[in-house]
Amino acid sequence: MHLKYLNPFPKNLENILNSFEKILIPELNLGQLLMIIRSKFLVDAVGYNKVAGKPFSSSEVFEKIESTLKDK
Repeated sequence: MHLKYLNPFPKNLENILNSFEKILIPELNLGQLLMIIRSKFLVDAVGYNKVAGKPFSSSEVFEKIESTLKDK
């Protein structure tokens, strides 16, 4: 899912998050959105952070998704 705005969060965000077994939040920062999502909705989301001044490549995100799905 792609959040287009963060304040306020979409009204159905909690229902959407709770419908998934695993949640991965890629961020180009130190994980601020992850902290907000985890504290507000009490979900066990996993963060994938990159602070290098360059965007994620699609292969980076795909590899992280695969490794997250393999972890139990």
